[in-house]
Amino acid sequence: MVQRRTLIRSVFAGTAALTAGCDSSSKKTGTASGQALEKIVYLTGYGNFGRDAYVYVAMEKGYFSDAGFDVEVQTGQGTGANIKLLQAGKVHFSPVDLSGFLVAVGGKGTAKVTGLTAVAAIQQRSLSAVLSLEGNGITSPKDLEGKTLSDLPGSVNRTLFPTYAKLADFDYTKVKWVDATPQTVMSNLALGKVAGIGQFVVGKPTVETLAKGRKAIVLPFSDYIADLYGNVLVTQADLVSKQPEKVAKFTAALLKGLSDAINNPTELAEIMLKYVPAAVPKMATAEMTSMVPYVRSAAAGLPVGALAAERVARSIAILQGAGQLEEGLTPEQVVNVDILAPA
Repeated sequence: MVQRRTLIRSVFAGTAALTAGCDSSSKKTGTASGQALEKIVYLTGYGNFGRDAYVYVAMEKGYFSDAGFDVEVQTGQGTGANIKLLQAGKVHFSPVDLSGFLVAVGGKGTAKVTGLTAVAAIQQRSLSAVLSLEGNGITSPKDLEGKTLSDLPGSVNRTLFPTYAKLADFDYTKVKWVDATPQTVMSNLALGKVAGIGQFVVGKPTVETLAKGRKAIVLPFSDYIADLYGNVLVTQADLVSKQPEKVAKFTAALLKGLSDAINNPTELAEIMLKYVPAAVPKMATAEMTSMVPYVRSAAAGLPVGALAAERVARSIAILQGAGQLEEGLTPEQVVNVDILAPA
């Protein structure tokens, strides 16, 4: 057991470094015409894992500098924390989970978030899930009853859990949650402190690396909650209304990086290592490979980043039906579909 714990801590040291602050800036300081680049602060969705590394692809290939931007990348701490920083105006753009964003804007009994809007979809399906390990007695949603799970307070996985439970037909009140930090959530599972964790599906390779020799069990929320987007790119509504061209240029550059990343996950890992020295290329490649079917839509011809008001309306209806949103919330209050070509 001592040897196994030492191994886990060794692997986790690299994982913890990925969730710690690791700010990066684009290397170029001017355009080809000699004009100064405009500073943009971008916050990753969660840590510095492979799932978020498409921003470094856009930086490395000059997509941001070609669009006129000098991008500083800061390390995100998940949907709830990222929304607070966006609302405070401390960052310009960040991917946050749409469902968590909807609850922040129109949730029952919560302080309402205002002044933000989503302009593109990073994933066409929700990545939220519960991850466990073989031998923990969890192979189906019903098995979660009576178990102890761990995740960050306010995470989208915990926010969506009651809706997931209702549609998957189990009693979420019989599940105990233990608070964790970005640095401890995966180790809590690997070290056997909890039976499962709230995590994105793409976290499976990292979990299996930490729990060497054990296979991860993944229970995706999307098996029961259809029509929910995953992460969407969020910014200030004022920025969109006053400088739509700026928002459109940044969004297009980021999506070019995302498109390249899903087309070549190995290249993504090599680029990420230049900006995040603690990154493990094998895990970064595996995470982005797992994310590919969530970024690409099953609908033929739908471009990367497509965001449709009709689907957002269905997402709102799902969460309202589960009792998580107040009546009256509309897509126009949370998304702006005019930045990209109509989806």
